[in-house]
Amino acid sequence: MNAACQRLTTKDERPTTDMKTLQRTLTIVKPDAVAKNAVGDIIEQFEKNGFRILAMKMLEISKHQAEQFYAVHASRPFYGSLTDFMSSGPVVALALEKEDAIAGLRKLMGATNPANAEEGTIRKKWASSIEHNAIHGSDAEDTARFELSFFFAGYELAK
Repeated sequence: MNAACQRLTTKDERPTTDMKTLQRTLTIVKPDAVAKNAVGDIIEQFEKNGFRILAMKMLEISKHQAEQFYAVHASRPFYGSLTDFMSSGPVVALALEKEDAIAGLRKLMGATNPANAEEGTIRKKWASSIEHNAIHGSDAEDTARFELSFFFAGYELAK
C-alpha cells in the first residue's frame, strides 16, 4: 500500500473511498446586483456557506469581452441582450473554493428565473428577471477553469 493510501485507512486497514477535494469556481455579481448595492450581502452569503474567497475584483467589461466570455451562448437568442447587459456597468468577479464548490454555488444562487428560485437564494433576494438575475456561476469544472482564467491570472489566486 502506498503512503497516500496508508494515511487514508480505516481501523481495519481498508483504504477509504470517501476522499473529498476542494474545488474552485468563478462567480460574477452582475451589473444589476452591483447597482442595488447587493455585493456585500452576496459576499456574506458566500462566507456563511463555507466558501473561501481566493480572489475578487470589481471591473467593467466591454461588449467584446462579454462576447468572448459568453461565446458558448453565441447561437442562443439571448446572446446579444446578455452581452449588452454584462457590459452595461460594473461587475464583481470572485474566485471561490470549497468542497463541491460548483454544485454548492449553483444551489446558493438559485434558479435562473428568480420566480422559480427557492427562498434564501441569491436570485430570489436580488434578481428581477431571467436576464437580470444578479449572479453568474460556473456550471462545470471545465467551464470553471476557463472562466477563472478569463478574469484571474494564476498568481492572483490566494493560496
